[in-house]
Amino acid sequence: MNAPTDISMKTDEVLRVELEVFRQQHRDLDEAITALVERGTGDQLTIQRLKKQKLRLKDLIAMIEDRLTPDIIA
Repeated sequence: MNAPTDISMKTDEVLRVELEVFRQQHRDLDEAITALVERGTGDQLTIQRLKKQKLRLKDLIAMIEDRLTPDIIA
């Protein structure tokens, strides 16, 4: 994943597109991890790397969602 994490200069439209791409990548990683674990074909180092990549995507997704969600003053 070589996506820049500086979202301050991106438009909301670009962020929405990136958000969907990152969500799909997150789902793909989840499926890959599950398959490796179930089949027992993945070594622990590979599985750990995939899990870390998945966590980075999760953080990036949360950051973009926070940016796109308007602040509501109660």
